[in-house]
Amino acid sequence: MTSLVRMCSAVPGRQRWKIPEMAGRKHLAEVFADVLEKVPGIKSARVSEVTGGVLVLHDARLGTPQIGEIIRNSLAAVMRCAPPRTAAESEPAEESENSPVPAALQLTGGAALAALALGPGKLLRRPLVVLGAVVTATAVVVRRAVRTVAEPATHEPTADETSPSTGTTAPPPGTSGLRSLLDLVGPHRPRLVLASGLSALCQLAEVSLGLFLGWVALVLIKGEAAPLLALGLTGASAQLWFLAAAAAVSCAAVAGLSYAANVAWRELGQAVQHDWLNATYTQVQQLELRHLEGERTTRVAGVLTEDVGQLGAFFATSANDVVQLATSFLVLVPAFLLLAPGIAWIAFLPMPIVAWLSFHQRDRVAADYAEAGEQRARLHSQLVNSLEAGATVKSFCTEEYEARRVADLGEVCRKSNGRTDRSTVRHAETIRAVTTASMTATLLLGGLSVLDGSIPFEVFSPLIGLPQQVLLRLTRLGTIVDQYQRTLSAHDRVRRLHALPTEPVGHAQPVDPAEVRGAVTLDRVTFAYPGRPPVLNRLSLRIAPGRVTGIVGPTGSGKTTIAKLLMRFQDTDSGQILLDGRDVRDLSRQGLRGAVGFVAQDPFLFDGTIADNIRYGSFDAPPEHLERAARMAEAHPFIEALPDGYDTLIGERGAALSGGQRQRLALARAILKDPPLVVLDEATSAVDNETEAAIQRTLRTFAENRTLVVIAHRLSTIRNADWIHVLDKGGLVAEQGNHTELLARGGLYASLWKLQAGEQAA
Repeated sequence: MTSLVRMCSAVPGRQRWKIPEMAGRKHLAEVFADVLEKVPGIKSARVSEVTGGVLVLHDARLGTPQIGEIIRNSLAAVMRCAPPRTAAESEPAEESENSPVPAALQLTGGAALAALALGPGKLLRRPLVVLGAVVTATAVVVRRAVRTVAEPATHEPTADETSPSTGTTAPPPGTSGLRSLLDLVGPHRPRLVLASGLSALCQLAEVSLGLFLGWVALVLIKGEAAPLLALGLTGASAQLWFLAAAAAVSCAAVAGLSYAANVAWRELGQAVQHDWLNATYTQVQQLELRHLEGERTTRVAGVLTEDVGQLGAFFATSANDVVQLATSFLVLVPAFLLLAPGIAWIAFLPMPIVAWLSFHQRDRVAADYAEAGEQRARLHSQLVNSLEAGATVKSFCTEEYEARRVADLGEVCRKSNGRTDRSTVRHAETIRAVTTASMTATLLLGGLSVLDGSIPFEVFSPLIGLPQQVLLRLTRLGTIVDQYQRTLSAHDRVRRLHALPTEPVGHAQPVDPAEVRGAVTLDRVTFAYPGRPPVLNRLSLRIAPGRVTGIVGPTGSGKTTIAKLLMRFQDTDSGQILLDGRDVRDLSRQGLRGAVGFVAQDPFLFDGTIADNIRYGSFDAPPEHLERAARMAEAHPFIEALPDGYDTLIGERGAALSGGQRQRLALARAILKDPPLVVLDEATSAVDNETEAAIQRTLRTFAENRTLVVIAHRLSTIRNADWIHVLDKGGLVAEQGNHTELLARGGLYASLWKLQAGEQAA
């Protein structure tokens, strides 16, 4: 039973498997999903009782072999206790995985054998029956493959999954793949029609080119082509000149239409990607901050880059192949039925075989490709780690050890890639053998038909090579369906991102920074991060306007959380935060944040010049104000020492600067903003004592007529504050007062001061 388990796709933390035994057995699928979710390392599992598809979300540290072993062991345990399949849980009508021969191939082979049993004479008199079986078998294979990649088990339903392009609610994957693709295109449907038309015309031109070349061979063999006599072209020379000119025109048409079609598809892909990128990034900018913190940032970035890019890539590449393949079918199958029905079945017999081989190849090598990708990732990770740890490697003289590690990983990667390469070459050669056998059989039966007069040679000669166009395009079916699957999955992840809650935008009171005094009151505020105990528990404190207030306390006492709640990066679970007597939840977020200057402990600097970073948010500030802010933040001396001064490029995240320099630029940015309320969260933790003292002196001038809240671990930062709140674990106010008063009390503040001053605490 476990031998029937097959992996379909894998990315870090997410794998799709196929277990046919689950199909049609709802209770068994539910039990299997429950068993999987109890295994350590498995975050969630979804099993489709319709298709037998299994979606596993797991710890990214688990590789493909480990997940495969977990699934097989769990399946074996479940099947030992499972009742036999009942009549209500009958095998699905589709292809059975227990059959050694796929249903499509059984149908094709059975039809072919039945036709052969009728004898050559009857065989040629009943081509429609056999051709119908061939076409039906091909449809079964394609339909099953499309349903497999769009199975419901891959989707985790979320509310309000809305298309930004059309404003309509998109269906879950698997319910309507065509509608999902049309949702992707959105307002660019005219471009889709244009690109499809160009691709269809290009394919028609290619078919006509094949016909003209076939007639050239006919003229060379028989001296003339009878169909051309009706045009008044008599004689081999005249017909050859005409066919050469027609072939040249067709060739030029193929080249021109192919160019136009590819450009149209690529422009459509770029337009789709551009629209979804803009719509999704606009959505991301409105998300609540909790969805942009921690590991979620990398997931959001992946959606904005890889997934949005995949939406456009499908139309830029695979969609063109789909249209041309469909056009080939619609033209060539009727042409054979009309002109040479006796050999139509043998000409198109390889279609279901090639289609099945393409899909089977994709499914069979999915695990190999996933394993190869995992090995490449490990090799890349080892290379990066060893290069970044160059000083450590050299100091411990482990160069040879690191070289051996890379060599071992490289050998594993080489073997893994070798398996996929052999499988790919084997598949290509199998397709070549099938198509060659088809052409040989077509030549044989067609030749016999020509000899007995049932098919004119003038008809047979031009048609002989045309089926190969369809067969060659069929070899790309696996890639097309794979891209289709990737696109639907990417579309699903993009819609989930659109379904995340955004910061509410309602009727909020405006905030005029010029009228803000800066009085802040926390009234019995309680707040807890999801899944954690409360950081603040009914906390009450008051920050006086126009004064410097310090907030200190041990790690985890909720100091930074107060700043986030004041900025409305988060909202309180209970209680109120008042600004000048107004609940901040009633105020406009934009107005509130415009009135507050916030400097974090680890400030973010953008890739650009120093001047651009200081001006961020105050883009029209004149140079003299920019320099004044830099002087107050004690940043001007080190900026002037740089070769390009304020025009110096600082790199991504300010990588070219020290931690203290980054903090001073962020402080200058807040000073240039000139808000009535400023919150400094460990804003000088990375500067030396001398620089901190200088910053404190300038901040006294800056703090005049404004409210300054200083959050600090280093007590020297707030010793000159007008008032100090000392928080303890659980977000409680342990003490409050000025520096002198708190030292005199001999409490928590005094203990912390003595520890930082190097004295033994009482």
